[in-house]
Amino acid sequence: MLKNKLFTAIQQTLLVSGIAACTITDAWAQDDSDDEVLALDEVTVTARKVTESMQDVPLAVSSFSREELEDAQAENLDSLKGAVPNMNLVQGRGSASSANIYIRGIGQPDALQTFDPGVGVYVDGVYMSRIQGALLSMHDVERIEVLRGPQGTLYGKNTIGGAVNVITRRPDGETAGEVRLLAGDYGALSTSAYFKGALSDRTYASVSALYRLDNGFVKDSLTGQHYNDRDNNSLRFLLSSEVSDRLSWDLSLDYTDQENALTLGLSESPLIALDFADLTTPVLLRLPDAGEYDFTGRTSFTDDENQELRHVGASFTLNYSINDSWDFKSITAQRDLESDSFIDIDATEFELGDVFVGVDQSQFSQEFQFLFDNNAGFNAVFGLYYMKEDVPSHQEAYADDFLQLGGVPLEFLRTIDDDLETTSYALFTQGSWTFNHQWGLTAGIRYSNDDKDYKRTTSTFSANGAFLEGTFAFADSDSWDSITPMLSVDYQISDNNMMYASASKGFKSGGFNGRANAASDVSSFDPETVWTYEIGGKSQFLDNRLRLNYAVFTSDYEDFQARVAEDISSFPVINAAELDISGAELELTWLLSASTTVYSSLGYLNADYKKFFDFRQPDLDRSDDIPPFSPDWTFRLGFNHAFYLDGGAILRIGVNGNFTDDMYLSVDNQESLTQDDYWLFNAYAVYDFANPAWSLTIGGKNLTDEVYKVDAQEFSSVGNIQTAYYGDPRTWYAALNYRF
Repeated sequence: MLKNKLFTAIQQTLLVSGIAACTITDAWAQDDSDDEVLALDEVTVTARKVTESMQDVPLAVSSFSREELEDAQAENLDSLKGAVPNMNLVQGRGSASSANIYIRGIGQPDALQTFDPGVGVYVDGVYMSRIQGALLSMHDVERIEVLRGPQGTLYGKNTIGGAVNVITRRPDGETAGEVRLLAGDYGALSTSAYFKGALSDRTYASVSALYRLDNGFVKDSLTGQHYNDRDNNSLRFLLSSEVSDRLSWDLSLDYTDQENALTLGLSESPLIALDFADLTTPVLLRLPDAGEYDFTGRTSFTDDENQELRHVGASFTLNYSINDSWDFKSITAQRDLESDSFIDIDATEFELGDVFVGVDQSQFSQEFQFLFDNNAGFNAVFGLYYMKEDVPSHQEAYADDFLQLGGVPLEFLRTIDDDLETTSYALFTQGSWTFNHQWGLTAGIRYSNDDKDYKRTTSTFSANGAFLEGTFAFADSDSWDSITPMLSVDYQISDNNMMYASASKGFKSGGFNGRANAASDVSSFDPETVWTYEIGGKSQFLDNRLRLNYAVFTSDYEDFQARVAEDISSFPVINAAELDISGAELELTWLLSASTTVYSSLGYLNADYKKFFDFRQPDLDRSDDIPPFSPDWTFRLGFNHAFYLDGGAILRIGVNGNFTDDMYLSVDNQESLTQDDYWLFNAYAVYDFANPAWSLTIGGKNLTDEVYKVDAQEFSSVGNIQTAYYGDPRTWYAALNYRF
């Protein structure tokens, strides 16, 4: 069945371009005489804290250069959706700034501050401790590396599912710049600028800026109000100095300002109210809309409530070469995030699950690295990491339409003021030995300790239902630690073929129930752990014109942290499950000619619960349930081609198709919150003028206008809320670039 799907979709991918088949044929004929000099460019990564060829790294890593990100039409981090096998990366539920990232079936979609991310996002070595604010803009990114599987023996903050390593553009002695103007449908307007230059012989600076605005693709058909828009301003300043041949430093300052309208989803289930006069008979408020989603929506918010975010960061990186064998690196960072967001969880004109969430997060981190290389086959990293985070928040929940007494609605307001303080320490080390020209061994170990203090006050108000009123407060603290090792062995079969086998353990900290509204809900939950075993290989064929990287893996995942719903005001978090996760991944890049490249990736994932204990239904066997955001298959196929025109101009075209298999979007496997398999097709054309400073790009995403869900909210015990969020419809744009 899958084979037929893929074959049909490959045909569709080629047909979308209209000229793909003849383009490839012509490219072979045009460049056949130059075959002996053709080779793929070497891809270098810093996944192991040293610069090395991706083909020499014994772990599953994908890398995207700035040029590849441009070809992928990447505006935000979620543009990588479909680009990495077994990775699901989408805009988080109900939020314009959150990133929901799953790698190999492991992640964390809930932006509540009491949950740690399942996949770590690092910007120039600095860990982003919240998934809110992690939906980064790509305008000043030099490279992105995605590491699959547990990370910890090389990274400051241990992450259980994988790491997304973002490297921004660095200034050097060259004076250069770029300006880009973009316009598209849905009122999209964007301008970005980048400039770098030398301040002195050894000191360089760069500045980048972005302004992005559109009207949003969801519309209230009655009022004409637009939702799900993008209003983003970003700035980054970098100062780099080579003080001497041994000492250098980098100072980075960044600022992001977002003011977006609501992010609306679609109610997928019948919505109900409860009447205290007869709790056995729910009151039907609304049935879900029939037919395919048409990107229209309603909300109970009427006073221009929106979603605002301010994200500010500063980091100082010091590099010092102690001697020929030892280097020292220090990364000091401070990040502050302020977010005021209104979220209509039920996504209707009814006031059932309407909330305000205000967060004021502060994060300080310090990392020291000692890097050793004896220049004789052994190198190592020794690291110390410290992070202090404080996340106070104020929340309000409005539900005037949910509770009734004899048919009369009861006004309902709940306010929450809480504060989470986290202190995280870690020591980690990893060493790599090259025994001879064939065999290598890598071993590492990490100690992690997280101390958390949490306090919360919940107050409930009801003007005409005093029996609902009350205030509840509690404070709790706990700590968790873990030792997580890794071991891998690699074998160089030939100059262009390497295989490896590895075992690694990952750890994600425990926490507290950030939705506790009564003493019965007060609880902490234990950490998650995973053991991952992997066998993979890196190969190049056809005189380095064909690159093929692959891996098979299995993971034993324990103490899965699940937020479930017990009744109308109780939302406990439980360590509900143990999972068996196994899969395979393949990535291919083929340089067909000097002007034509084909690329593809394939991911297979088999994620199953070994057991799922649900205290709400202790006799029910839920081991047949499927973990959310874990499609069996992901597939990508694309190509790029360049036409060299008379007069020196170049026309570059590209097209790709991304396939995602069926998946659930909720822990409870609600049928309404599932997404069937679907394809997304994207294409672009770039005209590089004979004057190389200028280029014009025309592109489109989701060319077949596929309607598909990417995330969901599930609060079935409150009004039967089951809300899905959808990916962007078909979009087109044109952009003019000037480089100097």
